[in-house]
Amino acid sequence: MGNADLVGSRCPRAPLRRAVPFSALVLSWLLLLACEADRANLSAAPITKSNAATANASPGVEGELRVYAAASLTDAFTEIGRDFEAQNPGAHVVFNFGPSSGLRTQIENGAAADVFASADDVQMASAVKSGIVAGEPQPFARNSLAVVLPADNPGKIDSLHDLGRPGVRLVATNPQVPVGAYTLQVLDKLSRDPTYGPEFSKNAVANIRSHEEDVRSLLAKVTLGEADAGVVYTSDITPQVASQVKVIAIPPADNVTATYPIAVVQGSHRPDVAQRFVESVLSDDGQKTLARWGLQPVQ
Repeated sequence: MGNADLVGSRCPRAPLRRAVPFSALVLSWLLLLACEADRANLSAAPITKSNAATANASPGVEGELRVYAAASLTDAFTEIGRDFEAQNPGAHVVFNFGPSSGLRTQIENGAAADVFASADDVQMASAVKSGIVAGEPQPFARNSLAVVLPADNPGKIDSLHDLGRPGVRLVATNPQVPVGAYTLQVLDKLSRDPTYGPEFSKNAVANIRSHEEDVRSLLAKVTLGEADAGVVYTSDITPQVASQVKVIAIPPADNVTATYPIAVVQGSHRPDVAQRFVESVLSDDGQKTLARWGLQPVQ
């Protein structure tokens, strides 16, 4: 016997036709209305063990995940994001790539974000200080620098020495952007080498014609021939870019090691999913993807 039959067996089907006391008539109608409500509720959502289990189940990995990441991570993180979505069909990763300093400022000003991945410890330390990240940031990759020139080399640059030659058009980012800060560190190191001389850094900085928003904008200006040279991460010299530029290596002793930290953003709308994305970056597969795109894994 179904739930509706059980209700029907104890409920009148219609008011009685013969004369009845008014109070009995009212009571009959009230009982009939209550039974109709019971039937509707039972039909719409019968109580079963299956329903109870569904109601108590924890939500899956689904919805939009907003990842703010350094511009130099564009290729690697795009691939990691695709893999994350494939493993979690309900999830959709939305990236905001840009200069680490700018991304941090956006989050501090209330931008909705779930994960922050910086190209240096300085910006992440500022994020920790301002309270916009949760937990302890974790390093997940390293990088180094190289000098790139347009393929036709309009500035006739043959070595690092030429970066300080008058008339050379250099392009850089603002010092607040990690790659810009790293560039100044490299120039300072070279100036301490007697081969270059103490004025080398000063002369090279004087040759900077523009400060770009991030390393990808800087690289684009070089490949378009709008600058004679620029300093980028080695990971930015992808197979597609390699045919458009000439590369001058920076000696290891004068180079820098860029460390990339990642953290879940404080106030993330899905901190559990954000943490799972962080774990995917740190996983063996994530580290292999970073390596394929020229970054140095931390494991």
